[in-house]
Amino acid sequence: MRWQDEPFKIEVKAGDKKSFCSCGKTKNPPYCDGSHKGTSVEPYRETFDKDRTVSICGCGNSKMMPYCDGSHRCFLTNNE
Repeated sequence: MRWQDEPFKIEVKAGDKKSFCSCGKTKNPPYCDGSHKGTSVEPYRETFDKDRTVSICGCGNSKMMPYCDGSHRCFLTNNE
């Protein structure tokens, strides 16, 4: 899945529950829209304990999914 070459910056509040796409088929990235139904794939579900900004992977190469680990920088460098 590759939606964009940079992370999604998302403001979350303490207690927020979010489901992030792991199948790559959502029409509302990076959020799960249920497109995985009928498969064995499950979304990344997160409950946040404090207010903060999170960086959610947009390139699909992170080793820390659903969070960005900077992998998009390598992708951009290798394909410019």
